[in-house]
Amino acid sequence: MSVDDHAGAASRAHGQLDVVEDAVCLGCGCTCDDIRLRIQDDRIVAADRACSLGVAWFGSGDVPAQALEGGLASTPQRAVEAMARVLTEARSPLVYMAPDVTCETQRQAVAIADRLHATLDSITSDTSLTSILAAQQRGRAGATLGEIRNRADVVVFWGVDPSVRHPRFQERYAPAPVGVHLPEGRRSRTVIAVDVGAHLGPSDADVRLPVAPGDEVATLVRLTAALTSTVTAGSADSPADALEALAHRLRSGRYVVVVAEAEARDGEPPVDRLRSDALVALSLALNASTRGALSLLRGGGNRSGADAVATWQTGFPLGIDFSRGYPRYSPWSGSAFSRISRGEIDAMLIVGHIAALPVALLAAMRSTSGQMATCVIGPHASNSDFSRGAAVVDTGLPGLHSAGTVLRMDDVPLPVRANFRGAIDAEVITRALCERIVAVQRDARLEHRPRVSQ
Repeated sequence: MSVDDHAGAASRAHGQLDVVEDAVCLGCGCTCDDIRLRIQDDRIVAADRACSLGVAWFGSGDVPAQALEGGLASTPQRAVEAMARVLTEARSPLVYMAPDVTCETQRQAVAIADRLHATLDSITSDTSLTSILAAQQRGRAGATLGEIRNRADVVVFWGVDPSVRHPRFQERYAPAPVGVHLPEGRRSRTVIAVDVGAHLGPSDADVRLPVAPGDEVATLVRLTAALTSTVTAGSADSPADALEALAHRLRSGRYVVVVAEAEARDGEPPVDRLRSDALVALSLALNASTRGALSLLRGGGNRSGADAVATWQTGFPLGIDFSRGYPRYSPWSGSAFSRISRGEIDAMLIVGHIAALPVALLAAMRSTSGQMATCVIGPHASNSDFSRGAAVVDTGLPGLHSAGTVLRMDDVPLPVRANFRGAIDAEVITRALCERIVAVQRDARLEHRPRVSQ
């Protein structure tokens, strides 16, 4: 397919109301796949079953369809040419996987970074790095959201109320729905809320445990120790007794799930490394006496897909350095924020929705905009602050304008379909860019090849 072709669903008759069943929403990490879209005149007029985040993510289905070079109108073909030129001439390029693209597009982004000997990173470095590293160092007892729905009779919400950032989590997974082993739904479950400072658990919890933010890690460590202890639970009149009583409740469960937020909100400090490590240790300790798992809540836009694709292609989930011609893992010093802040990047390719980037990273990019050429391929690229960069191409959203695969936050893959015309698939543009980079590099090698004397 040409980069100038606009792929999508078949056009609809004017005024016709179409209903699309089982659309997939990337508004949060729940990635709900039961949304019913009502489409009229190529606009979404209703998104049934979607939460407020989902309604905002779907919008009307309209996205810009522009290609720009230096802020001026261009064509996708010429914009791709400009991107290839800028990126191949760069000494230290960076490829960044932002949200709202498919796994197929992310695979092309990895290939581009490989061809350029570039740094490859994703939004995970700025949001869930400590959780990734804790799982790598200790291992992690995990579970799919389906397992939680069907098996978890004890659910611990650790410093998080999913209704704020994942509104349908409680409705679809726990504690509300009926499960295979939980025939009475909510009445079959015990819900425990651990309130960490202002980060409160659900208001309807059966048990509450207040914890001061400065004591969170110590509390996790003591609870982990209590789970493996044979000491009888106390009266809960003191903090130590309350932890013993909580440990007793957890040991009595058949399937215990600890639900925690993996990503800090914008403007908050990053998730503490020790906290992530302690949560993993707690999930492992649960399995000494019962069945237990840790469920980490993540944002939407196929973020888990970026981790999975990068790991599949390179062996590492983020902070990958191809500068030596092979992938090296630099999760701290090699992150996009670190390298941009140090002024080491002279050209950056963003693949995905730039508006979803963390505030701190965007600020670092703006501070070095004079020294770093920026290329963007993704939804609403022409509406961003970087629309006057080297080149930008607007693309569609997965499940609305492009088909492919996305991952839920528990790493379960879900297929998405294209339901609209008029927007280019990001995979088409990234594939064309990768092919053009290969051609430019080949031409450069031929140009500098020594001539053979006759």
